[in-house]
Amino acid sequence: MKFLFLIGLSLCMQFFHAQSIKLNNAVVITQFDKEEDRYAMQALMADILKSYQIKVLPVMNVLKQGEDLQHLLQDSIQKVLLQKGFDTYIVVNVRGYDRTFKPSDDTQTLSELLETTSIYQIYRDEATSVSFEFSIYRDGKLISRQVLRCGNVSDRDSVLKRLRKRLPKKVIPSWLA
Repeated sequence: MKFLFLIGLSLCMQFFHAQSIKLNNAVVITQFDKEEDRYAMQALMADILKSYQIKVLPVMNVLKQGEDLQHLLQDSIQKVLLQKGFDTYIVVNVRGYDRTFKPSDDTQTLSELLETTSIYQIYRDEATSVSFEFSIYRDGKLISRQVLRCGNVSDRDSVLKRLRKRLPKKVIPSWLA
């Protein structure tokens, strides 16, 4: 009985936690090995989020090409972003390939996450699925983390196509509530 109560309580907490996001603006940060993957994903995310009337700013429009993501946390850049109305950051990266992954339990701050580098690409040869992790931060603290698996992929373009189709159905509704 206690077990069922704890499961119910856990599900309720996840439900209310997911509903408290109310995403209305976002700076999109993508962490991929290849620069062209980072830009393609930022453009895709910006396009999808704009269709939901979410104010979006890809990090490529904030930092110079090749500039360290840690510069995003400088006070001067933070002030400019706040003046433009951006207080939320979405960090997108690949969680893995060809397995079912759960969101990471690690509660890194935005600064800690930006210090890490990614060795993953949007698509890897011989992979049939790619799992993306979306971490949302406000005030430098993690407020939500979700994983979306895109299966039946055969190349980089098919991954982007699957993500464009699945993200609005599976993940974005929980960001808007």
